[in-house]
Amino acid sequence: MMFTKLSNYFIPIIVFTIIVVAFRKKVKIFDEFIEGAEEGLKMAIGIFPYLIAMIFGINILLKSGILDQVFLLFRSFFDLIQIPVEILPMAFIRPISGNASFAVMIDIFKNYGVDSYLGRIAAVMQGATDTTIYVISLYFGSIGIQNIRYALKAGLFADFVTLIISVLLITIFF
Repeated sequence: MMFTKLSNYFIPIIVFTIIVVAFRKKVKIFDEFIEGAEEGLKMAIGIFPYLIAMIFGINILLKSGILDQVFLLFRSFFDLIQIPVEILPMAFIRPISGNASFAVMIDIFKNYGVDSYLGRIAAVMQGATDTTIYVISLYFGSIGIQNIRYALKAGLFADFVTLIISVLLITIFF
């Protein structure tokens, strides 16, 4: 109960502290706020075309059914390593788009149930990874970083490990 009340006051305390420190340092806080808001709006406008392109590409992959057909080709391999093929579209889409993977997860819930084996794997995957390609393309691109070095490899490896660990944890605990 005490922590709930404390958490309700946490953000206003931080904002008040920022205002007090800015006042002491004689910073024109409103002007700085407006300048930051303008920069944020310019950045949002700058990344908008990238966002539209990714949404368009993801919708083509999901609506065409190509992903399902490709994964069915590898069904025997995934059966051998005990990864359900039905979870693979989500595993493939998750690094690209959080909203698209959420939609795939909802479809899994509708088709197999929330408390099903696949539903639990999907829920763990949704909560355990980030949108690697989305983050790299939008954030790195918006600030002009061209050389992503190892970020993509590390992120995709983490996404792959998440798939494996999700299947293992759900198999072990449920």
